[in-house]
Amino acid sequence: MTATQLGLFAGALTSCAVIPQILKAYRSRQVRDISVWQPVLLVLGMGLWLAYGIIIRDLPLIAANVFSIACNVFLIAMKFLYRENQTQGARREAQG
Repeated sequence: MTATQLGLFAGALTSCAVIPQILKAYRSRQVRDISVWQPVLLVLGMGLWLAYGIIIRDLPLIAANVFSIACNVFLIAMKFLYRENQTQGARREAQG
């Protein structure tokens, strides 16, 4: 296994870590328990790693961070899109 293959494999594994959370949020439309700050901070950090990967022209860094950024941006978007579901769920719990 070459260093590039190892990097691509490692990047694929870590990039896929957010997929179960995305699927759960998408299916349930419930994102109340997800902190928006975790994916926001990840996107900022991964953006820096992406810039670094571009500067040094490292394919595994670029590929893994592009995919991870896209996944986390989608999770952030769901947090805001499904906010109404959060509000309605909280109202139902308060009523009873």
